Amino acid sequence: MTREEYFSQTRICFLDDVASVASYVRTYEQAEVRKVLEIADAVVKQSFLFNLRWDMERTSEPVVFPSVIHWLYQPGDDSEWVFAFNRMRFWICLGQAYALTHDETYAQTFAHQLCDWVKRVKRTDPACQKAWRSIEAGLRMEYWTKAMQYFRDSPSITGEVIDTFLASVAEHARFLMSVWDSYHLMSNWGVLENHGLLLASLALPSDEQSRSFTKEALRRLSLEIQMQVYDDGFQWEQSPMYHNEVAHDYLDVVLLAKRLHLVLDAVIKEKTLLMCLASLALQKPDGSEPCMGDSDRIDQRDIITKGACLFEDGLLKAGGYAHLDFDSVWDLGSQAIQTYDRLPSVKCGRSLTVLQESRNAVIRTDAYYLRFHCGTLGAGHGHSDKLHFDLFANDEDVLVDAGRYTYVPKAERYEFKDSTAHNTTTVDHRNFTVCKDSWECLKLSGPLLFDAVQKGPYCALQGSHQGYLDVGVLPKRTIITLSDDLILICDAFLAHEKHSYQSYLHFNDRGKVKLTEEGVFYRSLDNEVQVLVTSSEGVTQFLKNTRLSRQYNQLVDNKTLVSEVESDAFASLFTLISLNAPKAMIPATLSKCRVLSNFKKTRFSDSFLEAVHIQKAEQVFTVVIAHQEWASPTDTFNADGCTGFGSVVVFDRAKGEVEIGTRLFC
Repeated sequence: MTREEYFSQTRICFLDDVASVASYVRTYEQAEVRKVLEIADAVVKQSFLFNLRWDMERTSEPVVFPSVIHWLYQPGDDSEWVFAFNRMRFWICLGQAYALTHDETYAQTFAHQLCDWVKRVKRTDPACQKAWRSIEAGLRMEYWTKAMQYFRDSPSITGEVIDTFLASVAEHARFLMSVWDSYHLMSNWGVLENHGLLLASLALPSDEQSRSFTKEALRRLSLEIQMQVYDDGFQWEQSPMYHNEVAHDYLDVVLLAKRLHLVLDAVIKEKTLLMCLASLALQKPDGSEPCMGDSDRIDQRDIITKGACLFEDGLLKAGGYAHLDFDSVWDLGSQAIQTYDRLPSVKCGRSLTVLQESRNAVIRTDAYYLRFHCGTLGAGHGHSDKLHFDLFANDEDVLVDAGRYTYVPKAERYEFKDSTAHNTTTVDHRNFTVCKDSWECLKLSGPLLFDAVQKGPYCALQGSHQGYLDVGVLPKRTIITLSDDLILICDAFLAHEKHSYQSYLHFNDRGKVKLTEEGVFYRSLDNEVQVLVTSSEGVTQFLKNTRLSRQYNQLVDNKTLVSEVESDAFASLFTLISLNAPKAMIPATLSKCRVLSNFKKTRFSDSFLEAVHIQKAEQVFTVVIAHQEWASPTDTFNADGCTGFGSVVVFDRAKGEVEIGTRLFC
């Protein structure tokens, strides 16, 4: 088939006007243009580095092949390099470079490498198994078919190249048709594979077989989005990076269905929009996804932007880019540029956003972002992070998730998956989720009691889990945001035997951390934060040297505060986080108070009711938290001179509140 014949009938239709898109990015996305040309020039020289925004396993050192490319070469102990190499995302860079420059060198490189790979990497050869994993086959079909569209006018794409391309696309489609099962129904692999199957079917000449591939791909994708995506929009594997990969694929499906008038189940459109809204809900103020589970710190606003444009959604527009970004415009085309510019932004006024099914909650104020998680593990990409929270303030992370670093089953993999790598708690220094290997667990810990509420100026989050039922301990965390600069965390451990209890707070490496008599201080160019911890049992505290990984294969040193108590039974830890602008820190104080029964005239045991007094300048609060049901037969509490009823109650003493207060949880 000639190039002209192929491009006259292909149904791959992401670009509507290559020249207009190229002109747009040359004008408005100059930094991205330089990066893509740099990558394309390196690929021409057979030098390969994976550092694009959505490269799932990034590398920092290029691998160069002086003569023949060894497609199965593995430079270290991590097979992910082979997998990433055989996805060929870099061929899209070659195509974009050609569209920007019309330099035939890029087209010649693409044609040569394509034909070389097809000739030497055979699906039936056991030695090529790593290159022919089904997920790589699916991803290749996106990158191959999208790359080819950029070379529409290139004489280097000869009839022989087209025939080689189509023969391999057909082989990929047949292979992807054969691998679907219950695992792929539940895994992001299935979506990435069947997205690839859909694109492969549309790249092939339209006949009975290719149309059957299209129909089956859409059927599977419909089942997968219903199975994998919670009703709150979050993909069940609880990893924002893989959630966004899945959302990216479904955005492609919605776009192609719209342009080609494909019959699409309504649930795909509905849940794709929900996925974009879930990404928006979790997005940090700097536009990045949280490093939750196996996720990197990635600016995800291209996903939000693409969703805003396709669904004409102003809420998404407010969380995306002001104008179409480099990645989005190549897929959406030039006609979308003005459409997106005309779309108004709609700011969300809510402080609290709750993803109920996946059990995630985010609190946003003008001063900070706080994310709390008390959901399922999320299979292989999940970490031991129940009750974990992130804190972002003044344009930087303050308390962080340590990240993922590697997938190789070695010490570093478990270092970053374990409970101790998260801002959560442990009992007797034991992990509440125990890894068997990189992907499977020997011991799980089901989530319990997730709740979230906003009342007046306060938000409260709560959760527990089953991870220590085998030793007779039920951990429970309550987080209360009192103001724009005061956050209270109560960690309670319900038990009947002697145990030690630990709390971990991982600080960003950008600041200095110091333990003093007035608490722990984190100081950076943008933040000064005080952390106070108290307990009836007496607290042992120390700063631990730890590491965090913002990107795969990258490590930096940071500090972690470990607070520990021991008790013969019940114990609790109260942690107060005080935020301020730089050089304006006013120290806060945190102290325990007695809680009395107004009916029985006795003091409540700490295992039933506890209260703390908080003061910072003019701000004064009394907070009462119940750990068990206590009001029998008809009772109210008296704490620090305040009377009330409920399981979590806040009294604003600066406003004179000593009766009733604000009951956050009953």
